[in-house]
Amino acid sequence: MRLNIPKYKILLAFIDFILVFLSFNISHIIINKIYGNNGIEVGLLFWIISLFVSIMFVFTFQLNNLYKINIFLTFAQQLVLIIKSLIWGSILLITFLFIIGFPFGLSSRLFLFLFITSLFVLEVLFRIFIISNFFDRLSNYKLLSRKVLIVGAGKSGKNLVTKLLVENDIGIEIIGFIDDNLPKDTNILENIKVIGNIEDVINLNGNLRYDEVIVSIDNISYEKLMNIISIFNKQGCIVKVNSDLLKTIPENLFIEKYGNIPIINTSPQIQNSITLFFKYVFDKIFALSILLLLSPVLLVISILIKLTSKGPALFKQKRIGKDGKEFEFYKFRSMTVENEEDIQRKQQMIDFIRGKCEKPFKIINEQRVTTIGKFLRKYSIDELPQFINVLKGEMSLVGPRPCLPYEYEHYEEWQKARFNVLPGCTGVWQVYGRSKVNFNDSVIMDLYYVNNMSPWLDLKLIFKTIPVMLTGNGGK
Repeated sequence: MRLNIPKYKILLAFIDFILVFLSFNISHIIINKIYGNNGIEVGLLFWIISLFVSIMFVFTFQLNNLYKINIFLTFAQQLVLIIKSLIWGSILLITFLFIIGFPFGLSSRLFLFLFITSLFVLEVLFRIFIISNFFDRLSNYKLLSRKVLIVGAGKSGKNLVTKLLVENDIGIEIIGFIDDNLPKDTNILENIKVIGNIEDVINLNGNLRYDEVIVSIDNISYEKLMNIISIFNKQGCIVKVNSDLLKTIPENLFIEKYGNIPIINTSPQIQNSITLFFKYVFDKIFALSILLLLSPVLLVISILIKLTSKGPALFKQKRIGKDGKEFEFYKFRSMTVENEEDIQRKQQMIDFIRGKCEKPFKIINEQRVTTIGKFLRKYSIDELPQFINVLKGEMSLVGPRPCLPYEYEHYEEWQKARFNVLPGCTGVWQVYGRSKVNFNDSVIMDLYYVNNMSPWLDLKLIFKTIPVMLTGNGGK
Protein backbone atom coordinates (compact mmCIF):
# COMPACT_ATOMS: atom_id res chain seq x y z
CA MET A 1 0.00 0.00 0.00
CA ARG A 2 1.22 3.47 -0.83
CA LEU A 3 2.00 5.52 2.30
CA ASN A 4 0.12 8.80 2.05
CA ILE A 5 2.72 10.84 3.93
CA PRO A 6 3.55 14.32 2.58
CA LYS A 7 7.17 14.81 1.54
CA TYR A 8 7.63 17.72 3.95
CA LYS A 9 6.85 15.42 6.93
CA ILE A 10 9.42 12.87 5.77
CA LEU A 11 11.96 15.68 5.36
CA LEU A 12 11.22 17.08 8.84
CA ALA A 13 11.53 13.63 10.42
CA PHE A 14 14.84 12.96 8.63
CA ILE A 15 16.33 16.31 9.70
CA ASP A 16 15.18 15.73 13.30
CA PHE A 17 16.78 12.27 13.22
CA ILE A 18 20.08 13.91 12.21
CA LEU A 19 19.71 16.56 14.95
CA VAL A 20 19.10 13.94 17.67
CA PHE A 21 22.03 11.83 16.45
CA LEU A 22 24.22 14.94 16.35
CA SER A 23 23.18 16.00 19.89
CA PHE A 24 23.95 12.53 21.20
CA ASN A 25 27.45 12.63 19.74
CA ILE A 26 28.11 16.24 20.79
CA SER A 27 27.32 15.19 24.37
CA HIS A 28 29.78 12.29 24.36
CA ILE A 29 32.51 14.57 22.91
CA ILE A 30 32.00 17.08 25.74
CA ILE A 31 31.95 14.29 28.36
CA ASN A 32 35.21 12.87 27.02
CA LYS A 33 36.80 16.35 27.09
CA ILE A 34 35.83 16.67 30.76
CA TYR A 35 36.64 13.13 31.96
CA GLY A 36 39.40 12.20 29.51
CA ASN A 37 39.96 8.42 29.40
CA ASN A 38 37.24 7.95 32.03
CA GLY A 39 34.58 9.38 29.72
CA ILE A 40 32.19 7.45 27.50
CA GLU A 41 33.71 4.55 25.61
CA VAL A 42 32.64 4.71 21.97
CA GLY A 43 31.96 1.34 20.38
CA LEU A 44 29.29 -0.70 18.64
CA LEU A 45 26.94 -0.50 21.66
CA PHE A 46 27.21 3.30 21.71
CA TRP A 47 26.33 3.60 18.01
CA ILE A 48 23.38 1.21 18.37
CA ILE A 49 22.05 3.19 21.35
CA SER A 50 22.61 6.44 19.45
CA LEU A 51 20.56 5.23 16.47
CA PHE A 52 17.81 3.83 18.70
CA VAL A 53 17.53 7.06 20.70
CA SER A 54 17.32 9.07 17.45
CA ILE A 55 14.39 6.95 16.27
CA MET A 56 12.80 7.20 19.73
CA PHE A 57 12.83 10.99 19.73
CA VAL A 58 11.51 11.26 16.16
CA PHE A 59 8.71 8.97 17.35
CA THR A 60 7.87 11.33 20.24
CA PHE A 61 7.96 14.32 17.89
CA GLN A 62 5.34 12.62 15.73
CA LEU A 63 3.34 11.64 18.82
CA ASN A 64 3.23 15.29 19.92
CA ASN A 65 2.11 16.60 16.50
CA LEU A 66 5.39 18.37 15.81
CA TYR A 67 5.06 17.50 12.11
CA LYS A 68 1.61 18.90 11.36
CA ILE A 69 2.07 21.82 8.92
CA ASN A 70 4.35 23.52 11.43
CA ILE A 71 5.20 26.28 9.01
CA PHE A 72 1.77 27.74 9.80
CA LEU A 73 2.37 27.65 13.57
CA THR A 74 3.86 30.56 15.46
CA PHE A 75 7.30 30.16 17.00
CA ALA A 76 5.73 30.08 20.49
CA GLN A 77 3.42 27.22 19.47
CA GLN A 78 6.33 25.28 18.02
CA LEU A 79 8.35 25.92 21.18
CA VAL A 80 5.60 24.35 23.32
CA LEU A 81 5.49 21.29 21.04
CA ILE A 82 9.30 20.96 21.19
CA ILE A 83 9.29 21.10 25.00
CA LYS A 84 6.45 18.53 25.22
CA SER A 85 8.31 16.25 22.81
CA LEU A 86 11.57 16.51 24.74
CA ILE A 87 9.82 15.75 28.05
CA TRP A 88 8.22 12.60 26.64
CA GLY A 89 11.43 11.64 24.86
CA SER A 90 13.44 12.10 28.06
CA ILE A 91 11.03 9.87 30.00
CA LEU A 92 11.36 7.13 27.36
CA LEU A 93 15.15 7.58 27.21
CA ILE A 94 15.62 7.37 31.00
CA THR A 95 13.37 4.30 31.12
CA PHE A 96 15.37 2.67 28.31
CA LEU A 97 18.74 3.47 29.91
CA PHE A 98 17.48 2.22 33.29
CA ILE A 99 16.52 -1.11 31.70
CA ILE A 100 19.92 -1.60 30.03
CA GLY A 101 21.80 -0.39 33.14
CA PHE A 102 22.99 3.16 32.32
CA PRO A 103 26.05 2.29 30.19
CA PHE A 104 27.61 5.77 30.64
CA GLY A 105 28.75 5.18 34.20
CA LEU A 106 29.20 8.09 36.62
CA SER A 107 28.74 10.62 33.80
CA SER A 108 25.15 9.49 32.99
CA ARG A 109 23.37 12.45 34.60
CA LEU A 110 25.69 15.01 33.02
CA PHE A 111 25.42 13.23 29.68
CA LEU A 112 21.60 13.32 29.79
CA PHE A 113 21.64 17.02 30.71
CA LEU A 114 24.04 17.87 27.87
CA PHE A 115 22.08 15.75 25.39
CA ILE A 116 18.66 17.30 26.15
CA THR A 117 20.11 20.82 26.30
CA SER A 118 21.97 20.54 22.99
CA LEU A 119 18.95 18.91 21.31
CA PHE A 120 16.67 21.71 22.55
CA VAL A 121 19.04 24.37 21.17
CA LEU A 122 19.36 22.62 17.80
CA GLU A 123 15.58 22.11 17.51
CA VAL A 124 14.89 25.77 18.30
CA LEU A 125 17.48 26.91 15.73
CA PHE A 126 15.96 24.53 13.16
CA ARG A 127 12.45 25.92 13.74
CA ILE A 128 13.77 29.48 13.40
CA PHE A 129 15.34 28.35 10.13
CA ILE A 130 11.95 27.01 8.99
CA ILE A 131 10.26 30.31 9.80
CA SER A 132 12.90 32.14 7.75
CA ASN A 133 11.24 30.88 4.53
CA PHE A 134 13.35 27.73 4.37
CA PHE A 135 10.41 25.75 3.02
CA ASP A 136 9.58 28.44 0.50
CA ARG A 137 13.08 28.12 -0.96
CA LEU A 138 12.79 24.33 -1.11
CA SER A 139 9.47 24.70 -2.90
CA ASN A 140 11.21 26.65 -5.65
CA TYR A 141 13.32 23.55 -6.27
CA LYS A 142 10.13 21.40 -6.43
CA LEU A 143 11.27 19.29 -3.46
CA LEU A 144 8.15 20.04 -1.46
CA SER A 145 5.80 21.23 -4.18
CA ARG A 146 2.61 19.26 -4.79
CA LYS A 147 -0.23 19.59 -7.27
CA VAL A 148 -3.62 20.03 -5.60
CA LEU A 149 -7.20 19.61 -6.85
CA ILE A 150 -10.04 21.38 -5.02
CA VAL A 151 -13.36 19.48 -4.97
CA GLY A 152 -16.08 22.13 -4.75
CA ALA A 153 -16.14 25.52 -6.46
CA GLY A 154 -18.66 27.07 -4.07
CA LYS A 155 -18.09 29.60 -1.30
CA SER A 156 -16.12 27.17 0.89
CA GLY A 157 -13.84 26.05 -1.95
CA LYS A 158 -13.17 29.60 -3.19
CA ASN A 159 -12.41 30.79 0.35
CA LEU A 160 -9.89 27.97 0.78
CA VAL A 161 -8.16 28.71 -2.54
CA THR A 162 -7.99 32.44 -1.70
CA LYS A 163 -6.21 31.55 1.55
CA LEU A 164 -3.80 29.23 -0.23
CA LEU A 165 -2.96 31.84 -2.86
CA VAL A 166 -2.26 34.49 -0.23
CA GLU A 167 -0.47 32.32 2.35
CA ASN A 168 1.11 29.66 0.16
CA ASP A 169 4.37 28.81 1.95
CA ILE A 170 4.42 25.07 1.33
CA GLY A 171 4.69 24.74 -2.43
CA ILE A 172 1.03 24.07 -3.20
CA GLU A 173 0.17 24.37 -6.90
CA ILE A 174 -3.60 24.52 -7.45
CA ILE A 175 -4.33 22.93 -10.81
CA GLY A 176 -8.10 23.41 -10.80
CA PHE A 177 -11.55 22.85 -9.30
CA ILE A 178 -13.74 19.75 -9.55
CA ASP A 179 -17.46 20.47 -9.46
CA ASP A 180 -20.43 18.35 -10.55
CA ASN A 181 -22.70 21.40 -10.94
CA LEU A 182 -20.57 23.68 -13.12
CA PRO A 183 -19.51 23.24 -16.76
CA LYS A 184 -15.92 22.47 -17.62
CA ASP A 185 -13.55 25.47 -18.10
CA THR A 186 -15.69 27.77 -15.92
CA ASN A 187 -13.30 30.39 -14.52
CA ILE A 188 -13.63 30.57 -10.73
CA LEU A 189 -10.85 32.93 -9.61
CA GLU A 190 -7.27 33.90 -10.48
CA ASN A 191 -7.60 31.96 -13.80
CA ILE A 192 -8.17 28.75 -11.87
CA LYS A 193 -10.90 26.87 -13.72
CA VAL A 194 -13.23 23.92 -13.33
CA ILE A 195 -11.46 20.99 -15.00
CA GLY A 196 -14.55 18.77 -14.92
CA ASN A 197 -16.71 16.73 -12.56
CA ILE A 198 -15.50 13.83 -10.42
CA GLU A 199 -16.23 11.24 -13.10
CA ASP A 200 -14.31 13.27 -15.73
CA VAL A 201 -11.22 13.41 -13.50
CA ILE A 202 -11.31 9.69 -12.67
CA ASN A 203 -11.75 8.78 -16.35
CA LEU A 204 -8.54 10.61 -17.28
CA ASN A 205 -6.70 7.47 -16.06
CA GLY A 206 -3.54 9.16 -14.86
CA ASN A 207 -3.28 11.74 -17.64
CA LEU A 208 -4.01 14.43 -15.07
CA ARG A 209 -1.15 14.53 -12.57
CA TYR A 210 -2.07 15.53 -9.00
CA ASP A 211 -0.73 14.67 -5.53
CA GLU A 212 -3.46 15.89 -3.24
CA VAL A 213 -7.22 16.44 -3.26
CA ILE A 214 -8.94 18.82 -0.84
CA VAL A 215 -12.70 18.37 -0.53
CA SER A 216 -14.35 21.69 0.38
CA ILE A 217 -18.07 21.57 -0.43
CA ASP A 218 -20.97 23.49 1.11
CA ASN A 219 -24.19 21.69 2.09
CA ILE A 220 -23.10 18.12 1.47
CA SER A 221 -24.51 14.94 3.06
CA TYR A 222 -22.39 12.56 5.12
CA GLU A 223 -22.93 9.78 2.59
CA LYS A 224 -21.85 11.88 -0.41
CA LEU A 225 -18.81 13.24 1.43
CA MET A 226 -17.66 9.74 2.41
CA ASN A 227 -18.25 8.52 -1.14
CA ILE A 228 -16.03 11.28 -2.58
CA ILE A 229 -13.32 10.51 -0.01
CA SER A 230 -13.48 6.80 -0.91
CA ILE A 231 -13.26 7.49 -4.68
CA PHE A 232 -10.08 9.55 -4.41
CA ASN A 233 -8.48 7.32 -1.78
CA LYS A 234 -8.70 4.50 -4.32
CA GLN A 235 -6.67 6.70 -6.71
CA GLY A 236 -3.76 6.60 -4.26
CA CYS A 237 -3.54 10.37 -3.65
CA ILE A 238 -3.68 12.28 -0.36
CA VAL A 239 -7.28 13.25 0.42
CA LYS A 240 -8.00 16.09 2.85
CA VAL A 241 -11.30 17.64 3.88
CA ASN A 242 -12.49 21.08 4.92
CA SER A 243 -16.08 20.56 6.13
CA ASP A 244 -18.30 21.46 9.08
CA LEU A 245 -19.43 17.82 9.05
CA LEU A 246 -16.02 16.91 10.49
CA LYS A 247 -15.96 19.66 13.11
CA THR A 248 -16.28 17.02 15.82
CA ILE A 249 -12.67 15.86 15.22
CA PRO A 250 -10.55 17.43 18.02
CA GLU A 251 -8.00 19.96 16.79
CA ASN A 252 -5.28 18.59 19.08
CA LEU A 253 -5.15 15.38 17.08
CA PHE A 254 -3.58 15.53 13.63
CA ILE A 255 -5.70 18.33 12.22
CA GLU A 256 -3.64 20.70 10.09
CA LYS A 257 -4.40 24.27 9.14
CA TYR A 258 -3.98 25.99 5.80
CA GLY A 259 -3.97 29.57 6.97
CA ASN A 260 -6.66 29.51 9.67
CA ILE A 261 -8.75 26.88 7.87
CA PRO A 262 -8.75 23.44 9.56
CA ILE A 263 -7.94 20.58 7.19
CA ILE A 264 -8.37 16.90 8.09
CA ASN A 265 -6.39 14.16 6.39
CA THR A 266 -8.77 11.31 5.49
CA SER A 267 -6.31 9.10 3.59
CA PRO A 268 -5.12 5.75 4.95
CA GLN A 269 -1.80 6.45 6.64
CA ILE A 270 0.39 3.47 7.59
CA GLN A 271 -1.97 0.50 7.66
CA ASN A 272 0.65 -1.88 6.32
CA SER A 273 1.57 -5.36 7.57
CA ILE A 274 4.36 -4.06 9.84
CA THR A 275 1.99 -1.64 11.60
CA LEU A 276 -0.70 -4.31 12.00
CA PHE A 277 1.87 -6.77 13.36
CA PHE A 278 3.11 -4.18 15.87
CA LYS A 279 -0.49 -3.49 16.91
CA TYR A 280 -1.21 -7.23 17.26
CA VAL A 281 1.84 -7.91 19.47
CA PHE A 282 1.28 -4.80 21.61
CA ASP A 283 -2.40 -5.69 22.09
CA LYS A 284 -1.59 -9.19 23.31
CA ILE A 285 1.22 -8.16 25.68
CA PHE A 286 -0.73 -5.23 27.16
CA ALA A 287 -4.00 -7.17 27.60
CA LEU A 288 -2.29 -10.15 29.23
CA SER A 289 -0.29 -7.87 31.57
CA ILE A 290 -3.41 -5.97 32.67
CA LEU A 291 -5.41 -9.15 33.30
CA LEU A 292 -2.60 -10.67 35.38
CA LEU A 293 -1.86 -7.44 37.26
CA LEU A 294 -5.50 -6.67 38.07
CA SER A 295 -6.66 -10.25 38.66
CA PRO A 296 -7.23 -9.67 42.43
CA VAL A 297 -9.24 -6.51 41.68
CA LEU A 298 -11.28 -8.31 39.01
CA LEU A 299 -12.07 -11.08 41.51
CA VAL A 300 -13.26 -8.56 44.14
CA ILE A 301 -15.46 -6.78 41.58
CA SER A 302 -17.00 -10.10 40.52
CA ILE A 303 -17.84 -10.94 44.13
CA LEU A 304 -19.39 -7.51 44.76
CA ILE A 305 -21.58 -7.80 41.64
CA LYS A 306 -22.81 -11.24 42.75
CA LEU A 307 -23.54 -10.03 46.30
CA THR A 308 -25.44 -6.88 45.30
CA SER A 309 -27.73 -8.20 42.55
CA LYS A 310 -28.98 -11.44 41.04
CA GLY A 311 -27.28 -12.80 37.96
CA PRO A 312 -23.79 -13.62 36.65
CA ALA A 313 -20.86 -11.28 37.30
CA LEU A 314 -19.79 -11.44 33.67
CA PHE A 315 -22.13 -10.17 30.97
CA LYS A 316 -21.89 -11.82 27.53
CA GLN A 317 -23.48 -10.42 24.41
CA LYS A 318 -23.29 -10.85 20.63
CA ARG A 319 -21.59 -7.87 19.00
CA ILE A 320 -20.49 -6.93 15.48
CA GLY A 321 -16.75 -6.77 14.86
CA LYS A 322 -14.37 -6.47 11.93
CA ASP A 323 -15.97 -6.88 8.50
CA GLY A 324 -19.43 -7.20 10.08
CA LYS A 325 -18.71 -10.56 11.76
CA GLU A 326 -20.33 -11.47 15.10
CA PHE A 327 -18.37 -12.35 18.24
CA GLU A 328 -19.13 -12.84 21.96
CA PHE A 329 -18.43 -9.63 23.86
CA TYR A 330 -17.51 -9.54 27.59
CA LYS A 331 -18.26 -6.91 30.24
CA PHE A 332 -18.90 -6.81 33.97
CA ARG A 333 -22.66 -6.84 34.50
CA SER A 334 -23.79 -3.37 35.59
CA MET A 335 -27.56 -3.74 35.08
CA THR A 336 -30.31 -5.98 36.44
CA VAL A 337 -31.06 -9.14 34.51
CA GLU A 338 -34.30 -9.16 32.51
CA ASN A 339 -35.59 -12.11 30.50
CA GLU A 340 -37.57 -9.96 28.12
CA GLU A 341 -35.96 -7.80 25.48
CA ASP A 342 -35.93 -4.08 26.29
CA ILE A 343 -38.09 -3.00 23.32
CA GLN A 344 -38.20 0.64 24.40
CA ARG A 345 -34.42 0.91 24.69
CA LYS A 346 -34.00 -0.85 21.33
CA GLN A 347 -36.34 1.62 19.60
CA GLN A 348 -34.57 4.57 21.26
CA MET A 349 -31.26 3.29 19.93
CA ILE A 350 -32.67 2.89 16.40
CA ASP A 351 -34.00 6.46 16.59
CA PHE A 352 -30.60 7.60 17.86
CA ILE A 353 -28.87 6.00 14.86
CA ARG A 354 -31.36 7.61 12.48
CA GLY A 355 -30.91 11.01 14.16
CA LYS A 356 -34.49 11.09 15.48
CA CYS A 357 -33.71 10.70 19.18
CA GLU A 358 -34.49 13.72 21.36
CA LYS A 359 -31.32 13.28 23.39
CA PRO A 360 -28.23 13.25 21.14
CA PHE A 361 -26.13 11.06 23.41
CA LYS A 362 -25.64 7.51 24.66
CA ILE A 363 -28.95 5.68 25.21
CA ILE A 364 -29.23 4.02 28.62
CA ASN A 365 -32.15 2.64 30.63
CA GLU A 366 -30.97 4.11 33.92
CA GLN A 367 -33.67 2.30 35.93
CA ARG A 368 -31.90 -0.99 35.26
CA VAL A 369 -28.43 0.18 36.37
CA THR A 370 -27.42 -1.38 39.70
CA THR A 371 -25.90 0.55 42.59
CA ILE A 372 -22.40 -0.79 41.97
CA GLY A 373 -23.09 -0.65 38.23
CA LYS A 374 -23.28 3.16 38.35
CA PHE A 375 -19.75 3.26 39.73
CA LEU A 376 -18.44 0.66 37.28
CA ARG A 377 -19.94 2.46 34.29
CA LYS A 378 -18.86 5.96 35.36
CA TYR A 379 -15.21 4.94 35.54
CA SER A 380 -15.40 2.37 32.70
CA ILE A 381 -14.39 -0.45 35.06
CA ASP A 382 -17.14 -2.61 33.55
CA GLU A 383 -15.09 -2.62 30.32
CA LEU A 384 -12.07 -4.45 31.79
CA PRO A 385 -13.18 -7.99 30.76
CA GLN A 386 -12.87 -6.84 27.14
CA PHE A 387 -9.14 -7.56 27.49
CA ILE A 388 -10.24 -11.20 27.14
CA ASN A 389 -11.65 -10.30 23.72
CA VAL A 390 -8.32 -8.65 22.89
CA LEU A 391 -6.43 -11.84 23.80
CA LYS A 392 -8.82 -13.85 21.61
CA GLY A 393 -8.10 -11.54 18.65
CA GLU A 394 -11.70 -10.32 18.40
CA MET A 395 -10.88 -6.80 19.56
CA SER A 396 -7.93 -4.41 19.76
CA LEU A 397 -6.92 -1.99 22.49
CA VAL A 398 -7.79 0.94 20.23
CA GLY A 399 -10.48 1.07 17.56
CA PRO A 400 -14.18 1.80 16.94
CA ARG A 401 -16.63 0.34 19.44
CA PRO A 402 -18.45 -2.87 18.45
CA CYS A 403 -22.21 -2.58 18.01
CA LEU A 404 -25.21 -4.88 18.48
CA PRO A 405 -26.48 -6.88 15.47
CA TYR A 406 -29.80 -4.99 15.27
CA GLU A 407 -27.92 -1.68 15.35
CA TYR A 408 -25.72 -2.80 12.47
CA GLU A 409 -28.82 -3.59 10.41
CA HIS A 410 -29.86 0.07 10.65
CA TYR A 411 -26.46 1.49 9.68
CA GLU A 412 -26.11 3.28 6.35
CA GLU A 413 -23.41 1.90 4.06
CA TRP A 414 -20.97 4.73 4.76
CA GLN A 415 -21.33 4.17 8.51
CA LYS A 416 -20.38 0.49 8.17
CA ALA A 417 -16.86 1.56 7.19
CA ARG A 418 -16.10 1.89 10.91
CA PHE A 419 -15.85 -1.94 10.91
CA ASN A 420 -13.00 -2.07 8.39
CA VAL A 421 -10.67 -2.59 11.38
CA LEU A 422 -10.91 -4.54 14.63
CA PRO A 423 -13.20 -2.89 17.21
CA GLY A 424 -11.42 -1.46 20.25
CA CYS A 425 -11.65 -1.03 24.01
CA THR A 426 -11.02 2.68 23.56
CA GLY A 427 -10.84 5.10 20.65
CA VAL A 428 -11.26 8.67 19.48
CA TRP A 429 -14.96 8.68 20.39
CA GLN A 430 -14.34 7.30 23.91
CA VAL A 431 -11.65 9.88 24.66
CA TYR A 432 -13.09 13.00 23.02
CA GLY A 433 -16.81 12.35 22.65
CA ARG A 434 -18.14 9.67 24.92
CA SER A 435 -21.74 10.59 25.92
CA LYS A 436 -21.58 14.13 24.51
CA VAL A 437 -21.89 13.56 20.76
CA ASN A 438 -24.62 12.33 18.43
CA PHE A 439 -24.40 9.12 16.42
CA ASN A 440 -23.08 10.59 13.15
CA ASP A 441 -20.38 12.48 15.07
CA SER A 442 -19.31 9.26 16.81
CA VAL A 443 -19.07 7.51 13.42
CA ILE A 444 -17.01 10.39 12.00
CA MET A 445 -14.62 10.08 14.96
CA ASP A 446 -14.28 6.35 14.34
CA LEU A 447 -13.71 6.82 10.60
CA TYR A 448 -11.02 9.38 11.39
CA TYR A 449 -9.26 6.68 13.40
CA VAL A 450 -9.72 4.06 10.65
CA ASN A 451 -8.00 6.36 8.12
CA ASN A 452 -5.28 7.59 10.49
CA MET A 453 -4.50 4.39 12.40
CA SER A 454 -0.86 4.29 13.48
CA PRO A 455 1.20 3.19 16.52
CA TRP A 456 1.63 6.76 17.78
CA LEU A 457 -2.09 7.54 17.50
CA ASP A 458 -2.86 4.33 19.44
CA LEU A 459 -0.45 5.32 22.21
CA LYS A 460 -1.82 8.86 22.31
CA LEU A 461 -5.38 7.56 22.76
CA ILE A 462 -4.33 5.00 25.39
CA PHE A 463 -2.55 7.71 27.40
CA LYS A 464 -5.59 9.99 27.15
CA THR A 465 -7.99 7.20 28.13
CA ILE A 466 -6.45 6.88 31.59
CA PRO A 467 -7.45 10.36 32.89
CA VAL A 468 -10.89 9.96 31.26
CA MET A 469 -11.41 6.76 33.26
CA LEU A 470 -10.03 8.22 36.50
CA THR A 471 -12.28 11.29 36.35
CA GLY A 472 -15.31 9.47 34.99
CA ASN A 473 -15.73 12.27 32.46
CA GLY A 474 -18.76 11.54 30.28
CA GLY A 475 -19.37 8.07 31.74
CA LYS A 476 -22.98 6.93 32.11
